[in-house]
Amino acid sequence: MGDWIQVRGPDGAFRAYIARPAGAPRAAVIAIQEIFGVNAVMRGKADWLAREGYLAVAPDLFWRLGTDIDITDQSEAEWAQAFDYFKRFDSGAGVRDIQATIAHARALGGAKVGAVGYCLGGMLAYLAATRTDADASVGYYGVGIAGLVSEAANITKPLMLHIAGKDAFVQQADQDAMHLGLGGNPKVTLHTYAEQDHAFTREGGKHYDQAAAQLADGRTIAFFQEHLS
Repeated sequence: MGDWIQVRGPDGAFRAYIARPAGAPRAAVIAIQEIFGVNAVMRGKADWLAREGYLAVAPDLFWRLGTDIDITDQSEAEWAQAFDYFKRFDSGAGVRDIQATIAHARALGGAKVGAVGYCLGGMLAYLAATRTDADASVGYYGVGIAGLVSEAANITKPLMLHIAGKDAFVQQADQDAMHLGLGGNPKVTLHTYAEQDHAFTREGGKHYDQAAAQLADGRTIAFFQEHLS
C-alpha cells in the first residue's frame, strides 16, 4: 500500500514510509516505531491508519545508527540487536525527527497531524505531546514515561496512553507514577489493560491479544476522529 519518501530534518535527511488512504485524508498521523525499525509490523500499522482514512507517515528514527534497519522480534539475535539500538538511541534527536515529519506531513496537506507510537515509540508519542506541535498523540505501552512525567505541564493537546497492566518492561511502580503524574491532567486519557503484557497489539508477537488490540485500536481511531477533525 505504501512507499518511501525523504524527510529533511535539522540534522539531515532520513527516509519515511508513507501510506495513503483511498480518498482524501481525514488528517495525517505520524506512526512511531518500536525498537525494530520501520519493519513489516510498523509498516502494517501505517497501512492500518491509511485504511482508516489517514495519511500515515512512519519515519526511520534509527537512521543515525544504521542504514534501513528492519528486523523482527522472532529471534534472540534480533532482540539483542534491537536492544543495542535502543541503548544508543538519542530520544531528543528522535523528537526533532518527529517534529520534522509532522512539518512534512502538514506540507503534504495534513491540516491536523497526530502521532501514535509503540514501545519506544509510545514514549516518543508522549514526548510528541510535550515537545512538538502534534494535534493529538497516542502511546501504546510506552517505556520510560514514568521518568518524564515532570514534562506533563507542557501538554496542551490531547494525549491517550494505553498501559499494559502486566508489562514486563514497565513495572507496577512506574505505572503508578504515570497514573499519579498524569491521571489528573484534563488533556490526558489513560487506559489500562490489566491482564495484558508488553506489545499486546504487535501482530505475530508473543503477547499479541486480538481482543485487547481491537479494543485499544478502536479507542485510538475514535480519539483521532474526535481530535483531528
